[in-house]
Amino acid sequence: MDADLILVVSMVVAAMSIPAMASAYSEARRPVAAFGTLIIAGVMAIYATRIKPGGYTLAEIPEVFFSVLARFIP
Repeated sequence: MDADLILVVSMVVAAMSIPAMASAYSEARRPVAAFGTLIIAGVMAIYATRIKPGGYTLAEIPEVFFSVLARFIP
C-alpha cells in the first residue's frame, strides 16, 4: 500500500467514526468502539505522513483523495 492510499483510508475510517460517536452519545453509552476507530485512523494518517518523503500539506489532501478515488473508479 502506498502512502496516498493509507491516508485516504484513514480519512474514510475517521469520517465513519463520527456517526458512531453521535449514536453512542444519543443513547447514553460510552463511545469506546468509535474512539478506538478514531485512534486507528489517526495512527494510519501519521504512518502515511511519515512514509511519504516530505509529508503532506493541507492543499495536497483533496488532490490525493481524488487521485486515489480515480484509481478505483473505472
